[in-house]
Amino acid sequence: MKKLSFLIFSLLFITLVSAQERAIKITNQTNNKEIVIKENKRVKIETKAGEKISGRFTIQDNETILIKNQSIALTDIETIKRNPFLVSLLTSGFLVYAGALTIGIGAIIGLLNNSAAFLLAIPGAAMVYAGIKSPNFHKKYKPGTNVSIEIISISD
Repeated sequence: MKKLSFLIFSLLFITLVSAQERAIKITNQTNNKEIVIKENKRVKIETKAGEKISGRFTIQDNETILIKNQSIALTDIETIKRNPFLVSLLTSGFLVYAGALTIGIGAIIGLLNNSAAFLLAIPGAAMVYAGIKSPNFHKKYKPGTNVSIEIISISD
């Protein structure tokens, strides 16, 4: 009976331990607002060395995260922000498509009817460029005096 109860307790304990997720918690001390970014979410990070890295992050230990096989210490982060795949795909895809469509319509109207329609290539090129640069409308967090970053465990 003792072995069976020990086995059940061990299985429950292992389930409890493995159910915890780790995340990055960004805290703003001025307004006590907390943002939690769970592990394996897409982020865009700029390091103090000026390097820009974006992708899914995993947590190595309590002071280091890993993005694209590159270790980044929390103290080396200059800025961090969320970079959801669907939002970046939709915004960049929409802008490139709308820009190409604008350029195409301007070229067709310019060839067939009015040469002033070639001026539509200017906003069309701007939209294509903005789509390639992939805008991110999420707030950028800069660790410093009012903002702190730490790694936490979340239980489901």
